[in-house]
Amino acid sequence: MERIKKSFYEMECQLFRNVNQYFDRKYWNTFFRTITHCGGATFTISTLLLMMVFGTQAVQLTAFAGAISLAVSHIPVAALKKMYPRRRPYLVLEKINVTDNPLKDHSFPSGHTTAIFSVIVPFGLFMPAFMIVLMPLGFTVGISRMYLGLHYPSDVLAGIVLGSSMGLFSFLMMKQFFPYVFS
Repeated sequence: MERIKKSFYEMECQLFRNVNQYFDRKYWNTFFRTITHCGGATFTISTLLLMMVFGTQAVQLTAFAGAISLAVSHIPVAALKKMYPRRRPYLVLEKINVTDNPLKDHSFPSGHTTAIFSVIVPFGLFMPAFMIVLMPLGFTVGISRMYLGLHYPSDVLAGIVLGSSMGLFSFLMMKQFFPYVFS
């Protein structure tokens, strides 16, 4: 079992390095430093609030589902960060590129990735055609977290699973309570 864990960790570190190695590219740097904020609190909360105020009733309810998902998804994120105090890759691995003023809390799971998926999944379920834009956005936020030296691939994957699960659950609950809006 220990050998399997070690092999997985080595594979994960290699994947992390494959993404992080392009850090010195000016345009990639600008792109990933910008897109990563789509998973941040300011962007996700502001976007949801705007949709709740200015959207149609169905968009408002979907935004409310996203807000519930966003809030609830961070309970397991906080708990997992305490249960599995994994140090961030830039603190453990050598020769890692990292953003200025990097986060110092634990890395597992990725909160930014959890946040973006908890918000985009309800909207993707409400308007499936938007999945063509929303899913690449979510995955790009996840990749940005590795690119910036802050998360391992499994941190990002856990964020995708947590955020998507909460997004699905909150959307289904909203649909159950307001079936006339989502029919």
